[in-house]
Amino acid sequence: MSGPQPFNAQSDLPESMTAAAMRGIRGRCPRCDKASLFRKWLKPVDRCAACDQDWSLQQADDFPAYIGIFVVGHLLAPVVITMIGTFAMSAWLTLAILLPIAIAMLIAMLQPTKGAVIAFLWWRGIGAFSQERRAAREVEPEKRDL
Repeated sequence: MSGPQPFNAQSDLPESMTAAAMRGIRGRCPRCDKASLFRKWLKPVDRCAACDQDWSLQQADDFPAYIGIFVVGHLLAPVVITMIGTFAMSAWLTLAILLPIAIAMLIAMLQPTKGAVIAFLWWRGIGAFSQERRAAREVEPEKRDL
């Protein structure tokens, strides 16, 4: 049995911002994809167990919740219009049906959205993060994301 694999600073970095965001959405370290990004539901680890990236620097704050509210609101708005306009349901009945659904959708979206926001902040070097990229020869031209 071998211990943890050493972090290869170039080959383990994501190829693009999309790849980094997908790692964050899955709750994995956006830098190496080898360890968990979260120690609790919305609490990121202080340091990655595999690559030693300091995640205590992240400042996602309320942005993931704003994204979730925006997405859920836009998904449920046509449903509300249909329920009230087409089926002539009362506003109270519509609220009683859709409020639990909206809350469940928001709760389900929060951790993946926070992971994507942290990955975005890291990828762009926003805040206290240092911007890191693979060497240009390692990334295929169509996968570059400047």
